[in-house]
Amino acid sequence: MPEIAVTGLGVTTAVGQGKDAFAEALFAGAHRFAVMQRPGRQADTRFVGAEISTFAPTNRLAARELRTVSLTGQVLLATLEEAWTEARLDEVPAERIGLVVGGSNLQQRELTLAQDRHRAKPRFLRPSYGLSFLDTDLCGLATAAFGIRGFAHTVGGASASGQLAVIEAAEAVASGRVDVCVAVGALMDLSYWEYLGLNTMGAMAPESCADAPELACRPFDAGRGGFVFGEACGALVIERVGARTAPAEPYAALTGWSVQLDGNRNPNPSLEGEVRAIGQALERAGLTAADIDYVNPHGTASPVGDRTEADALLAAGVTRARVNATKSITGHGLTAAGAVEAVAALLQMRHGRLHPTRNLLEPIDDRLRWVRGEAVEAEVGHCLSLSMGFGGINTALCMSKCESRRA
Repeated sequence: MPEIAVTGLGVTTAVGQGKDAFAEALFAGAHRFAVMQRPGRQADTRFVGAEISTFAPTNRLAARELRTVSLTGQVLLATLEEAWTEARLDEVPAERIGLVVGGSNLQQRELTLAQDRHRAKPRFLRPSYGLSFLDTDLCGLATAAFGIRGFAHTVGGASASGQLAVIEAAEAVASGRVDVCVAVGALMDLSYWEYLGLNTMGAMAPESCADAPELACRPFDAGRGGFVFGEACGALVIERVGARTAPAEPYAALTGWSVQLDGNRNPNPSLEGEVRAIGQALERAGLTAADIDYVNPHGTASPVGDRTEADALLAAGVTRARVNATKSITGHGLTAAGAVEAVAALLQMRHGRLHPTRNLLEPIDDRLRWVRGEAVEAEVGHCLSLSMGFGGINTALCMSKCESRRA
């Protein structure tokens, strides 16, 4: 298989837009958890989340056109621009660039607001609604703004969508379909309907957490009570080494990956499925569990999910690696999570430093090497990143420093 590298990153989260602001927030263990205020999310609820307060929009679309673009679309364009610029993709022929957007049903809040606003006068509905209810609208926006001519499509894998997009992009590049492919984990803009459904399911931290929102998100802690939402978007530029004469400096090589299914419609995790995903990704990378220096886990703060994931790491023999939980800082970005956490892992590899895990006061298993209240220095040659999604989806991704990759 040709060598596949990541040459550009973009990220927008509640704790910061851009790699530098994001890395600073990660290492400081900063957060922006509060009772959510964005219109269309309340409906007499007090759910805690981390909402993006500001971001710099792209200038690749006219202001008039940007006004018709949803929050999801605007954040996607801004995040993609950072990765695109760093990787110098304007130098690459447009027909040799692809795009994979991770996520489905991404713009629910704005659709709900439009429906509520026009229920009594439906004929005044904006024509742009006919585009925006389709996830393909995001592909159209990005390809129009950046001139991508290779291919573009979305992939839906629930909370594994962001990492699934990275894997699909890597496979497109490895096959020679394109020379470069951008993977984006898109912002999932939920309305109060989705919150109520997830809360009824028991997946979210309870509304009582609104009294102390900074304590609500507790991945892998004995006091965890469910996930806390966090608006986010991540983009990774993935390219075949040698496809152009002077690429941007790579962050790392993508050395192995896996997608494994449980044959299960429901939200409950599978130990066997997670272990298979870890094992297959390691095998593809030519690595053993003992080679992994750092794990960026899914770690949502689900009582069952975190326990299953810890057991999977132990069963797979990944016990030497340091482990932290990015969602303790960003919240759970749902469709964006896998891409944002890959960005976080790559930034930590480059900086030689691992961020703390907020609120990890009583870890659920002392056999794993947790990074707890403070950032720690660490040389990471090989990293394992995990994502899981409702419907029995398990994904795993191995990333290695290019100079340390095995032949």
